[in-house]
Amino acid sequence: MGEIRRTVIAGTGSYLPSRRVANESFYETEFFDAHGTRIDQPGPAIVEKFEAITGISERRYVPDDLMTSDIAAEAAEAALAAGGIDRETLDYVIVGHNFGDVAADNRRTDLVPSLAARVKASLGVRNPRTIAYDLPFGCPGWLQAVIQADYFLKSGDADRALVIGAETLSRVCDPHDRDSMLYSDGAGAVVLEARTTAEPIGILAHAARSDTFEHAYLLRMGGSCRPEAANGELFLKMDGHKVYEYAVKTVPGVVEECLAKAGVALAEVDKILLHQANAKMDEAIVKRLLRSADDPRSPEEIAPLTVGWLGNSSVATLPTLLDL
Repeated sequence: MGEIRRTVIAGTGSYLPSRRVANESFYETEFFDAHGTRIDQPGPAIVEKFEAITGISERRYVPDDLMTSDIAAEAAEAALAAGGIDRETLDYVIVGHNFGDVAADNRRTDLVPSLAARVKASLGVRNPRTIAYDLPFGCPGWLQAVIQADYFLKSGDADRALVIGAETLSRVCDPHDRDSMLYSDGAGAVVLEARTTAEPIGILAHAARSDTFEHAYLLRMGGSCRPEAANGELFLKMDGHKVYEYAVKTVPGVVEECLAKAGVALAEVDKILLHQANAKMDEAIVKRLLRSADDPRSPEEIAPLTVGWLGNSSVATLPTLLDL
């Protein structure tokens, strides 16, 4: 095969909030179910069951003076420094997120200007040809942004792209919903660049699917579980069990499709980086994948996890894991 343009990762970076929130922090929280009924169990028992199901023992929250665009810029700076990249040579700045900037004292989402525009300004990039835009795409937002950037670079439209995933879920989750213990804050970034080579390097293939016909509302916005707090404010809501079932059933097939496109056997794969949603769910996905390929390895050998100590920061989990 002759030389072709390929997309490689030139630098990675991440921002890990310094504020650690252990499970014990939720012992005194009043939790309610989806019907508004108070859960009549001791706080430690609720938290212990949560940790057994999810594998999460702590998570990270940003300090009050930072927002999503701030930590996105921090991760971007780290990625640029790691790759020794001149920021004025960037063709794209793409930020995957879901809720924009949400201040500590005001839960209203702020999306104008775009977070990518804010990051570009924060980085001091003067080049007007550096196109900045956002991609709200749920938890796979950073990965979908990488797929888009890959198309841009391989087509010859661009040479370099900065792709960031950032989120402050601590400010959009319902404090009276047990699912709030899942969520965390963080940011991760990569610089992608095009290289012309005959060697199969960088991004080899991708596969994706979007099952909205039956599953569009597994994650959605809704009122607080606590009836007294129902004042029109909206919080992130999830049908956790259905998400688990969908992911375990569907994700292994998408991974297999991607491997087939790349011409790579699972046995040749050293590591699988999964969205850090729930340790038990990720382990179940990898077990099914390994079993299908008759691969003797254990999930612990092939799939590193950060969710236990970083929680689920949505679009930030993958680029953070990659950087770590």
